[in-house]
Amino acid sequence: MMAAFFAIVRRDLALSLGSGGGAGLGVVFFLSVVTVVPFAVGPDLVLLARIGPAILWIGALLASLIGLERLFASDAEDGSLDALTLSALPLELAAAAKGLAHWLATGLPLVLAAPVLALMLNLEPAAIGAVVLTLLVGTPAVTFLGLIGAAFAGAFRRGGLLIAVLVIPLAIPVLIFAVSATQAAVVGPVPFGTPFRVLLGLTLFALVLGPVAAAAALRAARS
Repeated sequence: MMAAFFAIVRRDLALSLGSGGGAGLGVVFFLSVVTVVPFAVGPDLVLLARIGPAILWIGALLASLIGLERLFASDAEDGSLDALTLSALPLELAAAAKGLAHWLATGLPLVLAAPVLALMLNLEPAAIGAVVLTLLVGTPAVTFLGLIGAAFAGAFRRGGLLIAVLVIPLAIPVLIFAVSATQAAVVGPVPFGTPFRVLLGLTLFALVLGPVAAAAALRAARS
């Protein structure tokens, strides 16, 4: 069963990186958001440093959604989804494997790019470290919540808009506590650990909810 799980991870990771729509596109979009916002805000470095964590997290949240609309849709088109449904591997684990592959291709590069982009926003080293840590913990939550929208997008043609409609409201608590944890690490007065533990709890909840809800949506679409 675990061999099948990691086979799905390797397959989706190879497809995502090979198609040019994985790590590269997400990082380019992330860079675009971080680059454009300072032009709108102006040359106030103090203001940029204060809102920098929020800018980075909004960019990472939107970039994490790239490619999700094809996560199950391509499998539905070529018949792979039928094979996954009929395989011995539970559909929930298959959905989790696809989510893990998507995060490795899209979410992890955003985490690695964040320290460089944070320098453009005049963030202090403590703030950079906090942003990277919250992205490392929080972006999997966005990806696995995105599995729900991806399952609906795969079930209905032209359902890509459902990704944003369904996922962004669900991801708002992740965004709030991630930015709060970063602000707490820099200015306080709340300890960093308080919002960070809530963020960790939200991620663990998403790791369970996302695959289960996605599998239920796929089964409902097939019935």
